[in-house]
Amino acid sequence: MKKTIQSFKKAKQNGEKLTMLTAYDYSTAKLIDSCGIDGILVGDSLGMVCLGYEDTLSVTMEDMLHHTRAVTRACKNALVVGDMPFMSYQTSVYDAVKNAGRFIKEAKATAVKLEGGANVCDQIKAIVNAQIPVMGHLGLTPQSVNMFGGFKVQGKSEQAAKQLINDAKKIEEAGAFAIVLEGIPAKLAELITEQISIPTIGIGAGPCCDGQILVYQDMINMFSDFKPKFVKTFANAGKEMKKGFKTYIEEVKEGSFPSKEHSFNINEEILNKLY
Repeated sequence: MKKTIQSFKKAKQNGEKLTMLTAYDYSTAKLIDSCGIDGILVGDSLGMVCLGYEDTLSVTMEDMLHHTRAVTRACKNALVVGDMPFMSYQTSVYDAVKNAGRFIKEAKATAVKLEGGANVCDQIKAIVNAQIPVMGHLGLTPQSVNMFGGFKVQGKSEQAAKQLINDAKKIEEAGAFAIVLEGIPAKLAELITEQISIPTIGIGAGPCCDGQILVYQDMINMFSDFKPKFVKTFANAGKEMKKGFKTYIEEVKEGSFPSKEHSFNINEEILNKLY
């Protein structure tokens, strides 16, 4: 059955874990969707894993819409969330609503995600009032990498931890249907999860969140530039892909591919007339 924001809320109420992965293209999204995933995030992480940027800051709305359209064409069951890129919502409430609307109208996403706490609650309220579901994102928010001084675990001090708990409550009050918790201590994520009624989706936030999300290239070992501590390798697709690529190169060079079984025939009588 098609997953909705109500499905996410019911999962938390029933104590059922939610599963999410990222996807950025039709073929991968179709594979993930067919496996029964609850949600797919078209993340601005595509800047790093698809476009080769050092961070997510260079990703544009057009990049995000292009990839989100590809994913939504593939998904029959998963809830598809479009990730609002840097400066698509920070500039004003008007820009936030307009750009969120583009994800729904042009890319056929079901919801949008944006980073930040109390500072973006006005944007969340306005987007929700426009009848667009919003997923929040707290902790290690990659669009704030320059403020954080790098990709560092957040919420380790008393003040920072209290701020994250407060931000989570404010995001819930603003109308978000779920919150991603990234790169925070597991016990803090557990406290936040207990104190709000909407689902928490963890990435590097321990096992007590209501669900988990990973970048799919990370969890199947396709992206080798770096590997965060919180990533587990569930399949070694990168190794198998390299093996296939190398075998293809070898067979073409030695002339064993393509063989007869991969070639098309022509009627001999027609062929004789060509000489």
